[in-house]
Amino acid sequence: MSPSSVSVKMLKSVILIGGPQKGTRFRPLSFEVPKPLFPVAGVPMLQHHIEACAKVPNMKEILLIGFYQPNEELNRFLLNAQQEFKISIRYLQEYAALGTGGGIYHFRDQIVSGSPEAFFVLNADVCSAFPLTEMLSFQKEHGEPNSFVILGTTANRKQSMNYGCIVENEESNEVLHYVEKPSTFVSDIINCGIYLFNPDIFQHIGAVFQKNQQDMLLYPYDGEEPTNGWHRAEAIRLEQDIFTALAGQGKLYVYKTLSFWSQIKSAGSAIYASRLYLNQYHTTHPERLASNKEGGPKITGNVYIHPTANIDPTAVLGPNVSIGTGVTIGAGVRVRESIILHGANLQDHCCVLNSIVGWDSTIGKWARVEGTPSDPNPNDPYAKIDSETLFREGKLTPSITILGCNVTIPSEVIILNSIVLPHKDLNRGFKNQIIL
Repeated sequence: MSPSSVSVKMLKSVILIGGPQKGTRFRPLSFEVPKPLFPVAGVPMLQHHIEACAKVPNMKEILLIGFYQPNEELNRFLLNAQQEFKISIRYLQEYAALGTGGGIYHFRDQIVSGSPEAFFVLNADVCSAFPLTEMLSFQKEHGEPNSFVILGTTANRKQSMNYGCIVENEESNEVLHYVEKPSTFVSDIINCGIYLFNPDIFQHIGAVFQKNQQDMLLYPYDGEEPTNGWHRAEAIRLEQDIFTALAGQGKLYVYKTLSFWSQIKSAGSAIYASRLYLNQYHTTHPERLASNKEGGPKITGNVYIHPTANIDPTAVLGPNVSIGTGVTIGAGVRVRESIILHGANLQDHCCVLNSIVGWDSTIGKWARVEGTPSDPNPNDPYAKIDSETLFREGKLTPSITILGCNVTIPSEVIILNSIVLPHKDLNRGFKNQIIL
């Protein structure tokens, strides 16, 4: 191709949003809203991804892939996002959970239509500064023109084993080995679930698909119904099936980021992710951060308040608080390290710490709703959030307190380290319990 005919790169992005049986660790919050639309730092989790993609020059289209039924909420979100970011955003629905590789392979025609030179793949359940343009420049300098890039970050030794681990060549940043959740220490560089691919990746996924199909002709039943054979061939995991095989072949590189990154697996990690994004707003969206104004509430640290919220000037909010649409906050209320979802009513002098207060819930006067933060160790720069289990040794692990939607807490009681399922009218205080 002569230099004069070189066209501008066209790029696309794919966001993997999962489906209803995923996000179970997010209950009771995922009962009301698909997990990718859960508000983090005042906007739906996915909006942070979309905004980052839309900022990349020559980004032509964003495709969401998942197996949620298209619903009112998702459609409304997509419509609003298209208008706000002036870019085509479409939802492609899988017929079943096909894994991180199977989903993009199933919709490969949609992804490569219009011949994008490269495309990003982002997992919806991460929060990140999304250094996408940096990944593009890194890709130009590393490996052959058609190399693939994984975004990596450094974890501590113990926690690295909960993630995909990457052994790199320190000179070239080539991925030499890739091991998903190893049982012994492999490397402290972990996979962030954000990738830069080009259409060549589909040859590699296609080879796995072909092999799966052959395996199924050899072993057709494998304890499953013969009817879902196609699904079994098509369910492909990028991490275990593709990266493990590509490592060490000069095709896969890791771009290590120093900027913030976290998984959002449990509701507790949503509060931590909120903190990371609110902090980033100082540079990206200062208008989203509340400030101390005459006749307004007292703000300490980073706080997001939706313009429709009604807040008494004697309330004290922050640090790390997000207040949703139509929330009412009474006199003398104290809120810290919490997410208050739309329509909630916090009555006078109640206190909410390390908690998520569900849609349209009410907290009575002088009540105290408190959880235990599940934050990473602040003294370890490489610490990540632990994907804590709900129970440890038969006891509920102390974690943030979550009130499902439409929960009523009476006045003058304490709710501590508890999860309250939707539509409960409590008549007393609770500690360390799941209230069904």
